[in-house]
Amino acid sequence: MRNLITYATLVINVIAMLSMIVGVLLHSGRGGGLSDMFGGGGAAALGSAAAERNLNRITTVFALTWVVTVIALGLLLSN
Repeated sequence: MRNLITYATLVINVIAMLSMIVGVLLHSGRGGGLSDMFGGGGAAALGSAAAERNLNRITTVFALTWVVTVIALGLLLSN
């Protein structure tokens, strides 16, 4: 049973890590980022602020999930 929980936590950790990497890469840097990827015109700029906020929230959730699973794996593998 403990091995199953350890493997499930490891899978969740890897998925959260990869999703967090994708989320960070989609964020806008000095350019337009997400808004430039989907057209970047004046009409698209109106919805890009909401998209960036949602992307921030989603990336934060993945980061917190990753941190929690790292701590859980540390506790599971310590014995």
